[in-house]
Amino acid sequence: QVQLVESGGGLVQAGGSLRLSCAASGSGVRLDYMGWYRRAPGKQRELVATIISSGRTNYANSVKGRFTISRDNAKNTMYVQMNSLKPEDTGVYYCNALVISVHGNYDLWGQGTQVTVSS
Repeated sequence: QVQLVESGGGLVQAGGSLRLSCAASGSGVRLDYMGWYRRAPGKQRELVATIISSGRTNYANSVKGRFTISRDNAKNTMYVQMNSLKPEDTGVYYCNALVISVHGNYDLWGQGTQVTVSS
């Protein structure tokens, strides 16, 4: 069974940087659309950035110019480099992917990784 596993979260001071990774376990699958989402305390989950298999990206206005999403298709892994972090970037970050497999296509979410930015 394919799983998405996030890593790289942690505690950082405002202005600092973190790099999150999202790796898909299992073989025989391809990941099409991939995205990062986050849920801040007391708020709804929101989109952070997306990237499709061609490499085309999309960002939330709140992270444009500070975050960079990327992917390694050969490794079925996605990354987000987060620079100039702000306290409002605090939240649980989730990766999401559309999995393409011989058994069918389906939407998959990771378990989330906590990012905390202190002021």
